Amino acid sequence: MTSHLVAHKEVSPIAGTKFRDESFFPEMIVAPAGNCWVGATEDDKFASAIEKPRHFVKFVRPFGVGICPVTFAQWDAFSADNSSAHEPADLGWGRGRMPVVNVSWEDAQLYVSWLKEKSGRRYRLLSETEWEYCCRAGTSGVFVGGPEITVKDANFLPMSLGETTGLGKPVVVGSYAPNAFGLHDMQGNVCELVEDSWHDSYTNAPNDGSAWDDPPDTIWRVVRGGGWDAMPRMLRPAFRDWVHHLQRMDNLGFRVASELD
Repeated sequence: MTSHLVAHKEVSPIAGTKFRDESFFPEMIVAPAGNCWVGATEDDKFASAIEKPRHFVKFVRPFGVGICPVTFAQWDAFSADNSSAHEPADLGWGRGRMPVVNVSWEDAQLYVSWLKEKSGRRYRLLSETEWEYCCRAGTSGVFVGGPEITVKDANFLPMSLGETTGLGKPVVVGSYAPNAFGLHDMQGNVCELVEDSWHDSYTNAPNDGSAWDDPPDTIWRVVRGGGWDAMPRMLRPAFRDWVHHLQRMDNLGFRVASELD
């Protein structure tokens, strides 16, 4: 790997500020400080025990978050600079601005470490609560837009009268309208790996927005959001799942976060 650690660029902490440290890095936007109820609401007919107890989380500092999931082009820049990096297959769907898939949690950790090395900024995966905060973007319903979600809102696999419909593959990132935080694809397209260790409920979860990385060496990691092959219930902001830290899947990607100082 070629190394050239540089001082990162100053970024305004004002919410909505966009930045990109290098041309081949993900474009970022500043998420505001604020608060959010995390977990399933009482009126959510899809709610399960692993999405409870609902708890109040405060985010005292703004932070950077990827406007879109990491793309194949961004991943390929990393693998070109690191001969030992995994080279994920695109399954004929294309690379470029398509969301990278077939990467594991451990692969994602190597990628964010490379971003840190190249920029000097503290890049990382989002925490689970940061992900839900960013997905909700000030909303509180079962889905971001209210009680339902449609194929106009996201790329997923809905059910209609017993028939499955949908695109049946990922699409170019940013193909759907952004949410109130300016983020694309928080619902659908690809599921997203986050930092946290897996726990089967929110009992004793941190309330400061930090990752719940206990135990830090667990083989099970949290996945958020629903991908291109997901049913509607999996696109709820409260939906959570888990995956082996070495597992690579054709519906699984990630987006990055960063500190601003």
